[in-house]
Amino acid sequence: MTEQEIINQALQRQIDAQTARIDNVLAKVDMLVGEMRDRDNQRVQDIREIRNSLDGMGKHVRNLTIAAMVGMGSMTIAGIAVAISIFLK
Repeated sequence: MTEQEIINQALQRQIDAQTARIDNVLAKVDMLVGEMRDRDNQRVQDIREIRNSLDGMGKHVRNLTIAAMVGMGSMTIAGIAVAISIFLK
């Protein structure tokens, strides 16, 4: 083998090793991108669940507010009825 062929073989081995490393890095980057997409999808799903939960809480708060208003109205009417009955005696 000539000296040039030996040099070419060594270079080819280095190129092959470098190509293997690059392929390995690309595979890891692809895995990382997939994990990032999975996490993003999970985060979107979590936000959707939180929004649904908040909507449900809003309905309960609305119902409690209406019940409190009805209660205050009833107390007001009862107070006026008591006052009228005291003044009419």
